[in-house]
Amino acid sequence: MRATSFSRTGLASCLAAFFLTACSGMPSQPPGAPVIVNLVAINDLHGHLEAETKSFASVTDANPRKLKVGGIDTIGGALNAWRAEDSQLLLVGAGDLIGASPALSSIWADEPTIAALNQLKLRVSSVGNHEFDQGTAELLRYQHGGCQSNRQDKACHYEDKFPGATFSYLAANVIVNDSGRPLLSPYRIEQAHGVKIAFIGAVVRETEKMVSADGIANVHFIDEADAINQWVPEIKAQNVSAIVVLIHQGGETPEPFDKAGCSQLRGPIVDIVKRLDPAIKLVISAHSHNGYTCQVDGRTVTQGESFGHMLTRIALTIDPRNASLPEKITAISARNVLMDPQRFAPDPALASFLQKLKARSDVVLAQPIARIAVPHIDKQIDDAGESPLGDVIADSQLAATSKLGAQIALINHKSIRENLESGAGGSNYAQVAATTPYGNTLVLMSLSGKQILALLEQQSWLDQDRAGGRFMLQVSHGLRYSWDARQPLGQRVVPGSVRLNGLALDPQKQYRLSVNSFIAQGGDGFSLLTQGTDRIDTGINDLDALSHYLIAREREGHPVGSTQTDTRIVRVH
Repeated sequence: MRATSFSRTGLASCLAAFFLTACSGMPSQPPGAPVIVNLVAINDLHGHLEAETKSFASVTDANPRKLKVGGIDTIGGALNAWRAEDSQLLLVGAGDLIGASPALSSIWADEPTIAALNQLKLRVSSVGNHEFDQGTAELLRYQHGGCQSNRQDKACHYEDKFPGATFSYLAANVIVNDSGRPLLSPYRIEQAHGVKIAFIGAVVRETEKMVSADGIANVHFIDEADAINQWVPEIKAQNVSAIVVLIHQGGETPEPFDKAGCSQLRGPIVDIVKRLDPAIKLVISAHSHNGYTCQVDGRTVTQGESFGHMLTRIALTIDPRNASLPEKITAISARNVLMDPQRFAPDPALASFLQKLKARSDVVLAQPIARIAVPHIDKQIDDAGESPLGDVIADSQLAATSKLGAQIALINHKSIRENLESGAGGSNYAQVAATTPYGNTLVLMSLSGKQILALLEQQSWLDQDRAGGRFMLQVSHGLRYSWDARQPLGQRVVPGSVRLNGLALDPQKQYRLSVNSFIAQGGDGFSLLTQGTDRIDTGINDLDALSHYLIAREREGHPVGSTQTDTRIVRVH
């Protein structure tokens, strides 16, 4: 390159971009010369369209610092700046872009998030487990558009028509039972700067344990690495210059989100990466909500935390003169960039979109539902595995189903997404909806006392190697028990400690349980619930149950909530 071919402004822009960007002002390269393809990756947005405050430690500052980050308008501003440097930049995703979303998106069936991603010019994304929250039919609606939905109270209420995603969802390892073919395209080939880049998508294999079984009854999930590798020969035959994996599975590292080439990555993604075809040198991961740009087995593995707090910038240096993959890729650089509104001017169109969405949504979201007894009810579990909010939600589900015969309500702790906050007029719709955003219904079933004891033993018991308490059950009032962490797995419930309304649980007696539809089908590893008999799906939504309970308790003059648990679960050691 000759400096004289740049304007001063263009040269400064390219120098600032350094090796991560290819400047649109650069002269055309000689045929066959190496080129830089710029990618930007987003993962686990979960419909978070507004900026949020979070603490981040970095390479330059180990002390966590609070920053306001994210927001779809800021993301758009960052992409505007980077596309000014390279108009052929490719924006790609790694799943969970929707699902478990704040009310601003969820009350409209996440259609505003799809619309915003379309405006950002997202090209491809793997599916995530949360894209399956409402089943395969709803996922296909997200892809192709239309108003036929299992959520008629939400679908096509934001706009009269829903056109669907202009980007392609990819799912190499989601297989239709009848045909044996992938539910969605397994891969897509994009082109930039005259070279072809293939993207293969996959989702965490355990998705079938994370979503309601009824919604995914027509598909099954196969090994991620095997599914990805299956398509490599077909892709290579199409003269691509790079194969990039977009996978909704991840890991964790103690290293800062912006540490280049981190080396301490651990978790399920590591084994998957090590089993991938040698032609694959870049893996864009997700699911664990961790920020990293790591090296694993000679490959670059990235993830951009979650909720739009950061994007991952990646530059692939491609030398088309090299004969085959992976030799065509001569360099990969990657770094995570915080979406700081102070750094990136908001995109005007997306800022207007967000403003209109908030104004329209506030009519619903700002409506107070009920007052609670404390300003804040925490979802955080204590050393025994119980949380104040878990007590409230379990009680709400028992109250909603007791007239139908329920004696006990159990909820999985992981189904509680946010703390319950109170505004000036009490908790409003948005605050209540944020706690239970999955849209589960309540299912009644019968289990014997012996089966209930076995069910309690399926919990994770807060062990670090068993999901750190993510799979603890929250129990309704009247049920109490103790457990002993010193005992081996399967024997931790203290004998004789499980009592219902003061009476010891009878191993032979049948009890009526109320559980959400997710764990009723064995979700979160609670497989024993699939043995429940006399099952009835009440059709009662868990959010409705909570809302009605909060209202009823306030009207009775006893608003719910405490800063402490009710000590229904006792850890003796």
